Amino acid sequence: MSINNQEFPGVARILWVMEQLRHPVSGCPWDKEQTFDSIVPFTIEEAYEVADAIAEGNMADIKDELGDLLFQVVFYAQLGQEQAAFNFDQIAEHVAEKLIRRHPHVFSDSQIKTEEELNANWEAIKQRERQEQGKVEDGSILANIPKGMVPMKRAIKLQKRCAKVGFDWHDKQQVADKIQEEIAEVIEACEQQDSEALSEEVGDLLFATLNLARHCNVDPEHALLKANRKFERRFRQVEELATAQQEQGLQAMSLQELELLWQQVKVTEKQDNP
Repeated sequence: MSINNQEFPGVARILWVMEQLRHPVSGCPWDKEQTFDSIVPFTIEEAYEVADAIAEGNMADIKDELGDLLFQVVFYAQLGQEQAAFNFDQIAEHVAEKLIRRHPHVFSDSQIKTEEELNANWEAIKQRERQEQGKVEDGSILANIPKGMVPMKRAIKLQKRCAKVGFDWHDKQQVADKIQEEIAEVIEACEQQDSEALSEEVGDLLFATLNLARHCNVDPEHALLKANRKFERRFRQVEELATAQQEQGLQAMSLQELELLWQQVKVTEKQDNP
C-alpha cells in the first residue's frame, strides 16, 4: 500500500491512517478488536503522559504526546463513524459551536467585567443547554460532576461546590484538626484489623488532606506529581550509593543504613540547591 503525503495532509492523513487500522480485512488485528470501553484506559494514560511531558518542558516530547492523545480522539471518531453516530468533523464542529456559545463576551457584544460574572454566565449557559437537550434536571448543588472524573479532582470539585453554599471550614487550622482526627481513626481501624473500616477511614483521611490543599490554594495533583518525582530522584541516588558501598546493593543493607543514605542524599541536594 502506497502512502501519499500530498493526498492525505495533516488531519486528513491521521483520519486515513485510522481508517486503515480499522479496515475489516487488511487492518491491524488489535485495533479492529477495540471498542469505546476498551480504549478508555489508554486515553487516560495518554493524558497523563501529556501532563508529564509538559512538566518536563521538552517541546519535542510535548508534540509527540499530544499526537498520541489526538490519536485517541481520532480512534473514538472512527468508532462513532462506524456506528453512524458521529465523525471527526462533527466532533470538531460541535465543540467549536459550544465554545462560541459559551463565550458571548468574546464572540458577541456581551460585557463581562469580573470572574464572578464570567462563572455565573458560564453556568447559566450550561443550564440552558441542558434544558434545551431535555436532560432531567438535578437540583442538587453537586449535580453534573462527572462520576468518571479522576477521584482526586472529583473530591476537590465536590468540596468547591459545597463551599459555594457555605458548607466549608472557616480556616486552615480547622481542616488540619480534622486531619489529625482522621489519622487517629485510621490507626484505630488498623489496630482492630477491620479492612472495610480501614479503607473507609483512609478515604476520609485523603479527602480531608485534599481539603487542606484546597484551603491553601495548592493543586494537590501537581503537588503529588512533584513529590513523586522528588522521591524517585532521591531513591535512585540511594540505590547508587548503596551499590557503591555494597556489591549486593540495597538487599545487603538494613533499614537504618538505607535511612542514613537517604538523609545523605537530602543534605547533598540542599547543598547543591541552597
